Amino acid sequence: MTKTRVAVLISGRGSNMKALIDAAKAPTYPAEIVLVVSNMPGAGGLAAAAAENIRTVTINHKTFGAGADARRGFEAALTTALNGARADLVCLAGFMRLLSADFVGGWRGRLINIHPSLLPAFKGLDAHAEMLRAGVKIAGCTVHFVSAEMDAGPIIGQAAVPVFDGDTPDSLAARILAEEHRLYPECVRRIAAGDILLDGEGMVRISGAQASGALLNPPPIPTETTPPR
Repeated sequence: MTKTRVAVLISGRGSNMKALIDAAKAPTYPAEIVLVVSNMPGAGGLAAAAAENIRTVTINHKTFGAGADARRGFEAALTTALNGARADLVCLAGFMRLLSADFVGGWRGRLINIHPSLLPAFKGLDAHAEMLRAGVKIAGCTVHFVSAEMDAGPIIGQAAVPVFDGDTPDSLAARILAEEHRLYPECVRRIAAGDILLDGEGMVRISGAQASGALLNPPPIPTETTPPR
């Protein structure tokens, strides 16, 4: 089986990167992690990847200065690293840099991200606290193809969790993160297997999708006409 070659971009500890690495250890998993790139020297995820004998590269964005020329230089170095690894798919996993429209366009359909909210709601860095301030009763995470707009692009998959009274941003983040670690590897698996495609109109098509039970919060109280789930 020819496996999809995956590069992962990180800026920190890389917990979603580790979930992808762990999933890819299965012999039947149709993707392999061939490269981990960080824009932050000393990012914790680099050591974790190296411990799994995965090639790592640091491209410190600060060495390129500031402004449009700096971004072009950084992205040119990033492109060189990705092409050198013959990456088929690039996964952002806590990568804290906005990518230009030119870079994103060059990887259309091959660049994905995971965000800790049910997009298109609650974009940005403070999603957990914003969800709690809004009083949502169901939160979650989203895997999506990357567009030039932050936390946007065609949605690939989502996972939902309940929000409880007394939740803090940290407790909600932990509950969502557990689902991120399940959702991201599954979406990568389905992309690598050819089950998920981005069509010419920018819509995600999923083959073999099956219906599953709904998450309701608060859950319905069982009655004679409402069988328990």
